[in-house]
Amino acid sequence: MDGSGRDDAPLAPGERVLLVDAKGRRYLLSLVAGGSFHSHAGIVAHDDIVGAPAGATIVGSTGRRFLVVRPTLADVVLKMPRGAQVIYPKDLGAILIAADIGPGHRVLEAGVGSGALSMAMLRAGAQVVGYERRPDFSARARENVTAFLGPDVDYRIEERDVYEGIDTAAGRFDRVVLDLPEPWRVLPHTPDALVPGGIVCSYLPTITQVAELRAALERGPFAMAETSEVLRRTWHVEERSVRPDHRMVAHTGFITTARLVVPAAP
Repeated sequence: MDGSGRDDAPLAPGERVLLVDAKGRRYLLSLVAGGSFHSHAGIVAHDDIVGAPAGATIVGSTGRRFLVVRPTLADVVLKMPRGAQVIYPKDLGAILIAADIGPGHRVLEAGVGSGALSMAMLRAGAQVVGYERRPDFSARARENVTAFLGPDVDYRIEERDVYEGIDTAAGRFDRVVLDLPEPWRVLPHTPDALVPGGIVCSYLPTITQVAELRAALERGPFAMAETSEVLRRTWHVEERSVRPDHRMVAHTGFITTARLVVPAAP
């Protein structure tokens, strides 16, 4: 399956699968005819997985069992090869909602990193143009997006510096999404690149960066600025033992959004 929809077909060579052992450890691999997966729990032949339905149990060389399923987007984001730090799954969903990204939206994404946010926006139906200065990050993002969604997604990466300007030859964007250390430097280019009423969204690690961004947004022409973060805590639920897990994914980044507005007539 390419991550773009439901697929009830048997598992096939070339697709990614997730192996889960008895202790809940997860392993992401791409099926290759004649290949094998090696771990401390033994060897699993890829040919034993090929042809099986997702959700099947596969027995390895030592008799230990592995559950095999198709990976979710969250699984892929956490396990895929990366050049830059990825945005955590808990923030990907929040960004999609905060920036209101959906089918047909034309999105400029600056700072594509390893492609995690690109994958989330593309699967939501957006058309994504990415700006990335580093060729190695650009190549990695393309590889990750293609491996998960296939080669036919509406995705293009340009190796350029968004701080120097935004190309609008193909028209304005509906959304501008920034995963950059100094997003306020992009704001002067945004009014000419974003449709009126469009949303600019920034993802930042520190509150001092957010404060500088918010001050720049206040100078206009932006309105309805809002900043939030997502804290995710899982629970241990086993018979009568019900309690929060000892570890949680707390602060990872701040999400700030604002709307481009048309200046009022004097």
